[in-house]
Amino acid sequence: MADVDWKPFSLTYVEYPIGDVVGKFLAVSSLAPLAIIVGFVTLILFRRDLHTIMFFAGALLNEVINIVLKNIIGEPRPMTRPGLYTEYGMPSSHSQMMWFFASYSVLFFIFRLRHISNSMMELMWKVVVAAGVIVAACIVMYSRVYLLYHSWSQVLCGAVVGVVLGCGWFAVVHLILTPFFPTIASWSVCERLMVRDTSLIPNILWFEYTHARTENRARNRKLTSMKSQ
Repeated sequence: MADVDWKPFSLTYVEYPIGDVVGKFLAVSSLAPLAIIVGFVTLILFRRDLHTIMFFAGALLNEVINIVLKNIIGEPRPMTRPGLYTEYGMPSSHSQMMWFFASYSVLFFIFRLRHISNSMMELMWKVVVAAGVIVAACIVMYSRVYLLYHSWSQVLCGAVVGVVLGCGWFAVVHLILTPFFPTIASWSVCERLMVRDTSLIPNILWFEYTHARTENRARNRKLTSMKSQ
């Protein structure tokens, strides 16, 4: 194996200046799009919700469009690095992915969670989470410029494309696809895979918590009754 050429796995391979604490933090932060993908896959495997599946499908479509745009525009990165899977940098895929995720998430909080109680705590929670995803997108976008993987024009272009695609895909899912979710969830293949539609449940966390607590109490009462006999 000594005479074999080795190549780094560029998807998680990020360089930063030695001894630069800020650069190290930004290098770790730039892995956020990968963390989002892992989160999507985890949610789909364990929750199997149609809306999450459609969100992930939009993220994949966003990535395909980015690859197409990069090859059409053909603008090089500000610094050539060995091991990158593509030498083109316009638009930035990291910036585009993060702003796609941020714009879709913000619209989800505004329109999808509108039936949650209008208490101050609920409003603050939505504002904090929405602000968090926007700040994360800004950090990742800046990290790509700081680490010389992209120019400002490349990350800004990626941000614009990501916002447009995020808003557009949310409109498609919310206005066109969601009405078909009950029908899709009733398909035999979806029933076998336990794919479900939760679009009519405003707060799925509270719904699952209350139903799990009620079921657990019912089973405890039944178990106690069986032991007393």
